[in-house]
Amino acid sequence: MKKYTLYLFVLVSIAELISVTYQITELSLIAKPLIMIALMGYYLSSTSSRSTMFIAAMSFCWLGDVLLMFDYKSELFFMAGLGSFLVGHILYILYYQQLRYDSSTTALLGPQKVRFSLPILLAGTGLVVVLYPTLGGLRLPVMIYALVITVMALQALFRFGYTNTRSFTFIFCGAISFMISDSLLAINKFLQPVPLASLFIMATYILAQYLIVEGVLAHSK
Repeated sequence: MKKYTLYLFVLVSIAELISVTYQITELSLIAKPLIMIALMGYYLSSTSSRSTMFIAAMSFCWLGDVLLMFDYKSELFFMAGLGSFLVGHILYILYYQQLRYDSSTTALLGPQKVRFSLPILLAGTGLVVVLYPTLGGLRLPVMIYALVITVMALQALFRFGYTNTRSFTFIFCGAISFMISDSLLAINKFLQPVPLASLFIMATYILAQYLIVEGVLAHSK
């Protein structure tokens, strides 16, 4: 079952990347909602130590995927999708706090935390500063979302030393990939069109979700 759910995830991911590249709306309507469903199936079939919080986080991301498919109809769909992902990220943050060893001799020290956090903080705040004049009535929700996803990436960083190398690397890289995906989406929507934006947004998003799942599974192993 595990390998079949992974095959399904790869298949629908490729289908979604093709659909956004060539603007095949009908294919996207089928493929995009199946991405997180297949990934949840992969997670559930890969471990017996299943987390309800992690499943809920992925479920809210799935809901965000579905809602953002219809954001062209109304700004309400964009807001609802943003809200769903916001809840998903908050649950990721809370789950990363649980997904740690009780103690560590290699954890980041205070000065190291500051040094390694700085690029993430600059990326998160810098994007908001650049987009701020163009956000209009969405300034507050976008700023809140940017804050939460930045905290999500920082929480992934602060797991260093409290888990195995594989789990840390996967989840941290997944969090950074998530930030890149959301940054591309925001720039393309609010600032200026990005060439092949939909392709790069979905590719980095799919990679992010997959890496996070593999990181979670690696920790339990």
